[in-house]
Amino acid sequence: MAVAETQLYAKVSNKHRSRSPSALLEPLLARGFPAHIAQKALVATGQKTIEDAAKWLHSHCNDPSLDDPIPQEYALYLCPTGRLHSRLQEFWQESKRQCGKNRAHEVFPHVTLCDFFTCEDQKVELLYDTLKRVGDSFSQSFPPSISLTLHASPSYLGFFIDDSQANVLKDFAVAFSSEASALADCHVKPCLKQFHLTLAHKFYPHHQKTLEQLAKCINPREPCQWVAALYSRDMRFVHYQRLRALFQYKPQNIDELMINAGDFIYVDPTHQCDVSEGWVIGTSHRTGCRGFLPENYTEKAHESDTWVKHREYVFDTASRSFTKTEKEPNVKLNGEAHNPSMSRSVTNVLSLQNAALRRGVLVMRHGERVDQVFGKSWLQQCLAADGKYYRADLNFPSSLPRRKDSTKQFECDPPLSCCGIFQSRLIGEALLDQEVPVSCVYSSPALRCVQTAQHVLQGLKLNQKVKIRVEPGLFEWTKWEASRVIPSFMTVAELVEASYDIDTSYRGNFPLSSLVPSESHEDYVSRSSAVIKQIITACPSKGKGVILIVAHGSSLASLTRPLTGLPSRDSSDFAQMVRKIPSLGMCFCEEQKEENKWQMVNPPVKTLTHGANAAFNWRNTIMGD
Repeated sequence: MAVAETQLYAKVSNKHRSRSPSALLEPLLARGFPAHIAQKALVATGQKTIEDAAKWLHSHCNDPSLDDPIPQEYALYLCPTGRLHSRLQEFWQESKRQCGKNRAHEVFPHVTLCDFFTCEDQKVELLYDTLKRVGDSFSQSFPPSISLTLHASPSYLGFFIDDSQANVLKDFAVAFSSEASALADCHVKPCLKQFHLTLAHKFYPHHQKTLEQLAKCINPREPCQWVAALYSRDMRFVHYQRLRALFQYKPQNIDELMINAGDFIYVDPTHQCDVSEGWVIGTSHRTGCRGFLPENYTEKAHESDTWVKHREYVFDTASRSFTKTEKEPNVKLNGEAHNPSMSRSVTNVLSLQNAALRRGVLVMRHGERVDQVFGKSWLQQCLAADGKYYRADLNFPSSLPRRKDSTKQFECDPPLSCCGIFQSRLIGEALLDQEVPVSCVYSSPALRCVQTAQHVLQGLKLNQKVKIRVEPGLFEWTKWEASRVIPSFMTVAELVEASYDIDTSYRGNFPLSSLVPSESHEDYVSRSSAVIKQIITACPSKGKGVILIVAHGSSLASLTRPLTGLPSRDSSDFAQMVRKIPSLGMCFCEEQKEENKWQMVNPPVKTLTHGANAAFNWRNTIMGD
């Protein structure tokens, strides 16, 4: 281990280019963080926001390697987006289902332009500048479309890129590597071999035929916008396995590792020989700490799950693209023509191409709340004589977040049940599968809504990238509050302390003090209409992506009808309508070509339907007379 670390340190250059601190670095320095540690945090989070870097520093406060001068490794990939990417993802999923996992599943679809190289933290911004500058210089010469030819062998399946187009890509890679090497003082090696996009690699020979049949169903002429993206990885863990935590684990002993659901763990296979059965020893990607953890709390993750995306350059070739997409559907397999036979699912998904032109608003009801299952007295069922919370049923949450006021406040502001958490994450994963580009998230202050938003973002793999804006104006019609008072919600500080990804800089359009008990239906409709207009205004009309709003059953109509220009329902019809809206019910509005003109369309994912599961008493049912 000492030898390996010595080799890593040897790669680090001691020469430092004198540069003024970046706009992101200065605030961290002002908070008292040493420059090398602040730069490490920025690089580890892709230099996105100060908040991300500060959160990383907080999580890594006990990281024994925090002061180690080990740089990240970087790679430049050419990645497809749009419908071609969707077809490739469908192949990824179906090939994994039918033939099991192969090496290609470790990384997303891509063409390697420059393989991994090291760069000192303080010089990473020079890589960003280089990517932008070289991208601009090749923007007009970049191929308007890239011809892909399917190639198969007993251990490899993928698309080869036409030589003439590959030469342009090679020139781009050479230009980037030359300029990056000179400016950032690092050794960047361009890929000069046959340019290819791998579909399957190192699979069992008897799976070749099945994989080929699946690959022939991909139409490589699908509309696609290509993106040159810069990714990084932690060079210390290149040869480690990666695990994803399914559940939270709180250490029982000093040598055990604290993990949260969704955490990634690096595990060295060579260090597991002396570990007790059922346990592994690993290093947390989130905290940098090392320790033992139960293996059955985890599942295998992909290599690229722990990579960080830094910057990308989008080659806008729409005006120069060919128009024969639908007329020339044939795929070539080693030079022979084949006609795709896979039926394409017709869904009303907001594609990445449309997302670049239009905004979308997805309004979603929260997941199953605990009192929905166990009644209003649910909390009494979970409190021991000493007042401590315990889990009386597996559908109760494993724990309750800490709040400064009484635990009794959860009666009026209940959390999600465990099934509600699962529902929310399932919806997030479905949105991810359909590539719905969520760009910002708003939530009602109700805990069940914040939790739903959090778990949807986890399913989308955006929980560390997109923050939740808590908007009091999104709370439901207060007339329906049985207590006749506005619930005491958890504060933003308490939500952050409970590890919810909250946008602490956001100030709501409606302060909590503006919510009044038993408001009239007209006042609620007016409040909802005002808050949706303010949310739309806050998200620029030229911005990309979908605005996700997580609120209540009543919100689906009260937010979308004024947005689409429809009149409000009368109060009696409104109540009947809301009763029909299930957990995670959703409505989707899409902006039309005319700015601020919206239309209701089908949601981007299917509905979630499941049956009830009543409590079971084996003694009364099985043993009773």
